[in-house]
Amino acid sequence: MELDFERCYRAVDSRDQRFDGWFYTGVTSTGIYCRPSCPATTPKRQNVRFFPSAAAAQTAGLRACRRCRPDAAPGSPQWDVRADVVGRAMRLIADGVVDRDGIPGLAARLGYTERHLHRMLRAEMGAGPLALARAQRAQTARTLIETTGLGMAEVAFAAGFGSVRQFNDTVREVFGAAPSELRTAGRPRTPGGAGTITLRLAYRPPLHAQALLDFLALRALPGVEEVRDGTYRRGLRLPHGPGEAALTPADGHVTATLRLTDMRDLAPAVARCRRLLDLDADPTAVDGTLAADPGLAGAVAAEPGIRLPRSVDGFEMAVRAVVGQQVSVRSARTTLTRLLTHLRPPAPEGPDGPEPWLAGFPAAEEVLGVPDEVFGMPAGRRETIRGLARAVADGSLDLAPGGDREETVRRLLALPGIGPWTAGYVAMRALGDPDVLLPTDLAVRRGAAALGLPDDHRTLDTYADRWRPWRSYAVIRLWRAA
Repeated sequence: MELDFERCYRAVDSRDQRFDGWFYTGVTSTGIYCRPSCPATTPKRQNVRFFPSAAAAQTAGLRACRRCRPDAAPGSPQWDVRADVVGRAMRLIADGVVDRDGIPGLAARLGYTERHLHRMLRAEMGAGPLALARAQRAQTARTLIETTGLGMAEVAFAAGFGSVRQFNDTVREVFGAAPSELRTAGRPRTPGGAGTITLRLAYRPPLHAQALLDFLALRALPGVEEVRDGTYRRGLRLPHGPGEAALTPADGHVTATLRLTDMRDLAPAVARCRRLLDLDADPTAVDGTLAADPGLAGAVAAEPGIRLPRSVDGFEMAVRAVVGQQVSVRSARTTLTRLLTHLRPPAPEGPDGPEPWLAGFPAAEEVLGVPDEVFGMPAGRRETIRGLARAVADGSLDLAPGGDREETVRRLLALPGIGPWTAGYVAMRALGDPDVLLPTDLAVRRGAAALGLPDDHRTLDTYADRWRPWRSYAVIRLWRAA
C-alpha cells in the first residue's frame, strides 16, 4: 500500500487520531513504532518510516511503543470497506482463521494458492499472512497477560501460539519486554471468573452511541440479546464454544466484558464485536460525503458519527432478513422469538445465582430440524429459510466476514424467495457492504420524504448516487428520520 510521506508526517506532527490504524510510524533512531497520535515528541524526518500494518513494522525489527500502544488502535477502515481479496483476507485473519486452519485454510477460503496470497498481502500490507496473524496473537497475549490471572503457559496457547517458547520470543520481540514484565504488580485483574475478560475497544470519534443502542434494542431477540442501562449484551457462537459479550459505549472507547468458555476465542470475539458496532469506520469520511447533500446535511450536523450496525453471525442476519420481508420490525421480532423459544428455551434465573448466559443464534443445522408449525409464517417463507439453512450448512453459501460479496449476493438471489431487498439487507449487515441502497424499503422512502428527498424508489435510486460509497450509512439515517 502506497503511503504518502508528507501526508503521513503531517498527521504525526499534528497527532491526528483520525489516522490511528491507517498506518504506523516507525522511528529508526529508537527502534519503536507508534500510532500517529502518539504524544511523544515528533521524530525527525530522517528517522521516520511509515508502515501499512503493525506486522510490517514488526517485520522491520521494530517494537511497539509502550506509551501509545499502537496495537490497541482502531483497525484500518479499509478492511471493512474493501471487497477484494486483501480486504477479505484481513477480515478472516482478524477472525482467527489462520490460528484455527493455518495458511492453507486461509488460502482455501479465499480460493488462491498460498504463494499468491502471500505475494498479494506482502505487496499491500508489507507482511505476509503468517506475520499478520503473529501480530494479532501478540496483541491477544498482551490483553490476556494484563487483564487475567491466567498462567503464562495458558496465555500462550489461548492466544494461538504453538509453544511457550514461541510465545516468549514473540512477546519480547514485539513489546521489548518479557511476558512477566507486562503483568505489572498491583494492576487490577478482571473480576467474574477465569473466563471473563474486560477490555477497551477503541474507535475513531465521533460515535453516536445512542443511535447504535436504539437500533439494536428495537430488534433485540429475548434470550439472545438485550439492551439495558446503556449496555448491549448478547450471546455468541464462537469457534471453540459459546460466549457472551456486554458492550458499553464510553468516551473514546467501548467497554467490552467478554465471558468465554474457551480463551482461544478471545480474538474472534473481539473482531466480531468490533464489526457489530462498526468501530473501525472512518466517520469523518462518511459524514463528509453525506453532508455534501443539502438533504442530509442537517441530519449529519445534528447526529454526527452514525454507524452501520452489522452482525456477529451472518446466518442469523440472513434469517432475520427473510423473516422481515414485507412485515414490520415488531412483527418480525415476534416471529423470531417464537422460533427461538422452540429451539432454545430461556434459562431460568435463580434468585441468588449468577445471571444466566445469553445464547447465540442457532446454527443452520438446528434450524433445519424445526417442524413446520413452529415457524409461524407462510409456507413459501418457511421454505426460503430452510433453503438458506441448507446452503449455509453444506458450504455453498458463505456468509462469513471474508466471503466474496458479489458472489454471495449472486447465490442469495438464486435461492427461491430471496429478492433484491433481502440480498441487499444481508450484504449491508452481514457482509458489511458500506454501499447498499434499499430504495424499495418503506421506511427508507418515508425517511427520504421526511427529509425532503425523493421518495419514489426509482428516483431515489438515481439520486443516491451522490452518496457513494456510503449509501448503507445513508440508509441508517433515513431509517432514523422515518
